[in-house]
Amino acid sequence: MTTMQHTLTVFGLSAVAVLTLLYTNPDAAKKVSELLHSETVAAAPAGATVATATPAPAKEAALDATQDRAELKVLANSKQQQNVTSWLAKRYRVAGDAANMLVSTAYTTAHEMKLDPLLILAVMVIESGLNPFAESPMGAKGLMQVMAKVHHDKFEEVGGAEAALDPVANIRVGAQILKDYVKRTGSVEGGLKTYVGAADMEDDSGYGAKVLAEYKRLKMVAGGKKVPTVTPPAPTQMVVKAAPAAPAAPKAAEPAAEPKTEALATL
Repeated sequence: MTTMQHTLTVFGLSAVAVLTLLYTNPDAAKKVSELLHSETVAAAPAGATVATATPAPAKEAALDATQDRAELKVLANSKQQQNVTSWLAKRYRVAGDAANMLVSTAYTTAHEMKLDPLLILAVMVIESGLNPFAESPMGAKGLMQVMAKVHHDKFEEVGGAEAALDPVANIRVGAQILKDYVKRTGSVEGGLKTYVGAADMEDDSGYGAKVLAEYKRLKMVAGGKKVPTVTPPAPTQMVVKAAPAAPAAPKAAEPAAEPKTEALATL
């Protein structure tokens, strides 16, 4: 019993000494903690999972990056649509809600058909001034002035020829026709010339130039640049016509003819 008491006393004093050492020496305490932790991990069952801070897998990081890019693209498109909607509403005096619906439809349709939405909008404003009920003497109807009788097959998919004045149907059919013409001719200019019905003519009377000029303005607006909503008229050109030549021996009583000046306004 006496030996046992001495032994316990020695163990107790040793324990106190070790605790005192660990308390006063942080490095030693850290090493002991690491040693005990490694032994605990080794003793854990094979199927047990040890919670450790591990970096995110490369696959998850790639997915996060892709998602971030997609969100940025959506935000950029949303901002572009806002800029374009506001500008078109002011330029063509269209209510904000109506302009927003037309622009949104153009962007959605363009995304489905792999076409530039700004080109669709440029054709719309030149054709109808964003008037969904516009109708030409030749029978072209709606925003994109589509000939329902000629393209009745395309209207069958959106409700028939009666849907020509429906904005969504008209934009969809008009965009499909435009895409087909651009693909057929191999260029936007050729597609526009065919769209206006001038494929067999020498020129399109400036139709393509008007559409592309508006398209250029829309691109600047979409990019956040300030573009006037009123296009200034072309400068007036002065054409001076020469007076006819005087006769070889003018009469003394007749004064010489004076030059005349006329102003020719160009559109």
